[in-house]
Amino acid sequence: MSDPADTEANDAVDATLAAALCAARARLAAQGLAGTVRASVSLRLPGGQGLLFLDGSERPPRRLAVAPANTGAGADPYAPALHAAIYARRADVGAVLIGGGRFGRALVGLGGAIPLAFDEQARHLGRMPPPGLQGQGPGAAPHAALDAALARALAPGGNAALLDGVVACLGTTCQRMVFNAELFEKCATAYVLACATGGPVTTLPWWVCRIATGRLARDQRRAAGRFAQGLLAEDVRGY
Repeated sequence: MSDPADTEANDAVDATLAAALCAARARLAAQGLAGTVRASVSLRLPGGQGLLFLDGSERPPRRLAVAPANTGAGADPYAPALHAAIYARRADVGAVLIGGGRFGRALVGLGGAIPLAFDEQARHLGRMPPPGLQGQGPGAAPHAALDAALARALAPGGNAALLDGVVACLGTTCQRMVFNAELFEKCATAYVLACATGGPVTTLPWWVCRIATGRLARDQRRAAGRFAQGLLAEDVRGY
């Protein structure tokens, strides 16, 4: 039998996180980064209690289980199953946006990835992988193949990816996910416009990338450790 005090504490945590998730989605929607009904956001719950999921419907945030890593990858890219599969694959991720802005989605026609051209991009987004699940919607391939594609997209440790043409932005916390989504759209805007001129795109020196992505990896290890202890990750402050 569950302890009533524990249940009350869990409900209080859920209510606080649900409010943060609603505020995050409202901010992203106002900037066109979660502007459709199907665009969705989620938060990992502490202590292995699953996730809170919110889309643009009238329903409040829903508590859902985190599925095993080999399930859900072939589902509708806007559905909760993809969020669950991301959390199962990446122990450092505390929040996910599936949606993105128009310049982020425009990357589909430009190879699906942005090179590291800005220091803040390298520090907080990391290296963007090639697009995952491309053209493989529900039923187009076995779950094992889709899960392998998702694993490849998430393995480099970056916080932005195109999954079947849809932007996925990740963060260790809800606030970091929002900042990363805003940063990604800013970088995508600059990259798409630069590509439209036909000129070369200058990238960062290798040593700047190494230092910045090393700091990102350190933050992610700390976040994964916090989640393993049943705690929420701490927000990163400063560069």
